[in-house]
Order: sequence, then C-alpha cells, then structure tokens
Amino acid sequence: MSIHEECGIFGIYDPAGNCARSVYYGLYALQHRGQEQCGIATVNNLEMSCHKDSGLVGEVFTEEILDRLGGTMAIGHVRYSTTGESRRENAQPLTLNYVKGSLAVAHNGNLVNTQALRREYEYKGAIFHTTTDSEIIAYLIAQERLRCNSVELAVLHAMEHLRGAFSLVVMSSRKLIAARDPWGFRPLCMGRRGEAVVFASESCALDSVGAEFIRDVEPGEGVWVFDGEIHSIKGPRAEASSLCIFEHIYFARPDSVIDGQSVHDARLRLGECLAKKYPIDADVVVGVPDSGLIAAEGYAKASGIPYADGFIKNRYVGRTFIQPTQKERDAAVRIKLNAIEETVRGKRVVMIDDSIVRGTTSWHLVKLLRDAGATEIHMRISAPPFLHPCYFGTDIDSRDKLIANRLTVEQIAQKIGVDSLGFLSVEGVNRIAEGATCGFCDGCFTGRYPVPEPQPVPVNKFDQKISESRSQKIWDD
Repeated sequence: MSIHEECGIFGIYDPAGNCARSVYYGLYALQHRGQEQCGIATVNNLEMSCHKDSGLVGEVFTEEILDRLGGTMAIGHVRYSTTGESRRENAQPLTLNYVKGSLAVAHNGNLVNTQALRREYEYKGAIFHTTTDSEIIAYLIAQERLRCNSVELAVLHAMEHLRGAFSLVVMSSRKLIAARDPWGFRPLCMGRRGEAVVFASESCALDSVGAEFIRDVEPGEGVWVFDGEIHSIKGPRAEASSLCIFEHIYFARPDSVIDGQSVHDARLRLGECLAKKYPIDADVVVGVPDSGLIAAEGYAKASGIPYADGFIKNRYVGRTFIQPTQKERDAAVRIKLNAIEETVRGKRVVMIDDSIVRGTTSWHLVKLLRDAGATEIHMRISAPPFLHPCYFGTDIDSRDKLIANRLTVEQIAQKIGVDSLGFLSVEGVNRIAEGATCGFCDGCFTGRYPVPEPQPVPVNKFDQKISESRSQKIWDD
C-alpha cells in the first residue's frame, strides 16, 4: 500500500463532435491513476479550449462545461503529483499559444533529466509557469516545431532530448498525436469507434467509450491522426522495452490488457507464485482491497485454503496513495477499510497485499484483523521488497522511507505484528506476465535501471531566486 503513481491520459479524434464527453468517460475509467487534479482540452473549428481544476472528474466537470467544450478532438488527464507539487497551476493538459499556433499536452511518467533541461532553457530565457516536467516537454515540442515542418515531427525530435518515462497525447489545432518513450515505461494503447480514433493509458478506458482495441503504441513510436487518417513513425528505440512491473501488480485496473498481458491473469499468477514459495497451515485467505484481492484468489486456488472477504471497503474513499502526506494516508486507512469479524474470528489468516513501503499501512491492517479476533496472521506480499527509489513516475523517492532498507524480513514482521511474512522474489515477479510483448523495469527492487539515475544539478544564487519566484506565480487558467 501507499504507492504513488502519476497520472492517466486520454485522447480522441471524432468528426461527429462532442469529444469532451468521451474524454470525460475515459477519465472516469482512469480515475484510479490520479485523483488530485484533472482536465480536458478540446478543439472546435481550429480553436482550442481547456478546463482543468483540482478534484475528481465528477467534481470538476458539469454538463454545462462539457457542452461548452464540445470538440472534434480532445485530450484529457487525471493527475497525482510526483514532479511538481499538488498545486492547481500544475493541472493538465498544459496548453500554450506560440508562433505556430496552439498546443495541448498531457503526460504520464517522470523524466530523469528534468533539472538539467529546466536549467538549460531558463538560461536561454524560457519562463515556466508550473513546477512540472510536463511543461518542459511542451516547451521543447514548441521549440522543435519552429525547426521542422510538422507537429508530429516536432514531437519525435523532442523525444530525442528526453530521458525517462513519458507517454504523451499532444493536440494541435489540426492533429492528435500519441507518443511513448523508447523504453515503454508507461502504457499507452489505441482503439477505434467507427470513424473515431482513441488513445488511452489503459484498455479499460477504450471499453468505457465503446471503442475497440487496435494495438499498443510501441516504445519509441509516434502515432498521429489527421483528417481521420492514422499515421505512424518510429523514433528512437531502446535496446529493450522496460514497462513498469507495478502496472501489473498494482496500478492498472484488472480489466485492462497491457502490452499483450491481461492484468487480471497476471495478478492471479502472483498469488499462485506466493502459495508455492510460502506454504502455510491456515484457515482462510483474505486480500487487501483492491489490488490484493485477485492475488489472494490465486493464492487460495494454489494452496487449497478457502478464500473469503476479510475487509470491507468504503467505496467513497480513494486509494491511500493519493493522500500527499503520511498523516493523511494514516487517517485514510482508518476510514477506508474495516475487518469482517465473521471471516477472521478464531482463525489463522493469510493476508495478501501488493507491497510494503513504509510499513505504517500494513500495521493498521494487521491491527484491524487482530481486533476482529484473528488468532494468527501470515502476510504475503505480491512484490519483492522495495530497496531503491523509482525515478520514472512512481513516487518512491528516498531509500530512507523504505522499511526494507532498515529492517530484515523478520524485523519487518515483528514491526507490523504478523506471525510470518513473505515477499515475492524478483525472479517470480518477472514471470507473472507470460503473455506480455515487452520487458519490465524492476529497478525499485534491484537497483538496476534502464536509464542512468538522475544526477543533482548544482543550484547557484540565480537558480535559487528563480525557484523562489516560482512560488509567487499566479494561476492563469
């Protein structure tokens, strides 16, 4: 629990119009990927409009706003903040007007060369209005467009300067472009609904608007739509694709298929692997909602121990990782889940969860089961221990915050109050997606990253003044 993921993106071209409503439904399907801010940008008769704010999709958009936005093209974004604070001006899509026209950008992922690029452009006179790496991407695309003949080539040329994770949907007044970084860290897929062309972070969002899945956007590829025609060009490609393995463990919805692999089936295999590696005599298997439930079913099936619902979830509380501070996360756990006494009282319980980061959430969950009368609690984690930071969009930014860096497995078990504890091995987690057409990044477990770790950029007095001035920027919608 308490893993952070940055965002979800959605884009659509539809000559029938009213694209804002399609994006609205698509963002609803992707709400699990970010609950701090959201936005939609549209094009009507070559004119671009945008509405964005802090809050959930259903809170930010009304019938009146969607009707006003309309659009024959549109892109949308749901956000959790990693690079850039949770401030209203950091909401996406980012829109800008420049000498070649208008541009809107929505970004999922995290760059590792953000500081170096920002410093380079600021010394050349660039003025940034947000604290996100996404604005750097938008600025770079605009700069490249001044030197080439089309916006799609500008996106491909901009990609050559970027290091890290970036799945993008970009919109000019005439074209809709989708692009994915050469390593394929974050998912991005494409679908069709009649004459409409749709791009989304996950296939479940295609389903939500009645679009048929066509294929995944490949790592290093740019796909664009112009007058209803789909075009593609291959840009820089890494030696091996490196999808974040946590898409299958935690982030993605179970009904999504990512790079050829069903998320639901991958999570079943997680549980099966845990049962084989850590057998135990117990009376019942329970999963921690939501991402631990399917792994718990897999564990129960492989072990022969009955599965039952051990927790009831308050559906009106979002994922605990959405809360920006630890104090808020702790409070969210208390109101989000409660143990079902009839399931666990007087029983030896196997509890399946997707991860242990700091250990505080796990301690609360164990206490709920103890208070409900469980006699033994054996915790099984469907991921290896977190030992290293992630630089690509998962907000695990410090080794100091990772409990597995301070304590052994036995000490963690004692700290959170369980009778036994088992983590999935790195080898096991890389075998869960047997049908995938990609490789995986497991740097947060192994310290082996597809891209070199970011190096801090020295801050001089001039840089410090720029940083201080940013906090005084006024929001301009």
